[in-house]
Amino acid sequence: MNRLVLTTLLALAGVSALSGCRGQVSEEPPIVPIRNMYDQPRYDPQEGSDFFQDGRTMRPLVEGTVAREMETDLSVESGRTEDGSAWLLEVPGPVLQRQGGMEQALTRGHERFDIYCAPCHGVAGDGAGLVSQRANSLGFSALIAPTLHDGRLRQMPDGQLFATITNGIRNMPAYGHNIPLDDRWAIVTYVRALQISQASRPTAMNVEAA
Repeated sequence: MNRLVLTTLLALAGVSALSGCRGQVSEEPPIVPIRNMYDQPRYDPQEGSDFFQDGRTMRPLVEGTVAREMETDLSVESGRTEDGSAWLLEVPGPVLQRQGGMEQALTRGHERFDIYCAPCHGVAGDGAGLVSQRANSLGFSALIAPTLHDGRLRQMPDGQLFATITNGIRNMPAYGHNIPLDDRWAIVTYVRALQISQASRPTAMNVEAA
């Protein structure tokens, strides 16, 4: 092989290796040998455009477009009746149908409850979760989760319990952005099953929190 060609190839290999080095902070723009889409014509978000009649770059959605995970039934979304005057007393039928029936909803609710609810409320719903136990040992009574077997929560409509999971209450954070809609309703079904299966005897640790 020609010495000049070999030298050139080695030099290019060295430059390529150096260009891939990372770990050094620099305010200079990176060296990009092949820019491709770096230099493509584009519009920034919210930027105006003379191309469209309304002067907007961002185009409106096609009329009737619905997000894939958007719930079209406001009662299912909010936990309230259609006129918004009262809470739904039971888990909506369409939700149970989507989940394959009550048995599947309970199974799913059990799984989601153990992940999101049990750390505070306990696996039995008695308010003796690990977080509550730790809060109790540190004297932070305001952070102790109430027992789900309290009479007030037993009488709470399913829609209100769903809304509490969705939006949070007091020191309990909102889980609407973490738990999908159907899973929140599944948790409601499992909480009801827990309330039926467990004796309503609040522990000394969570009486004050309730």
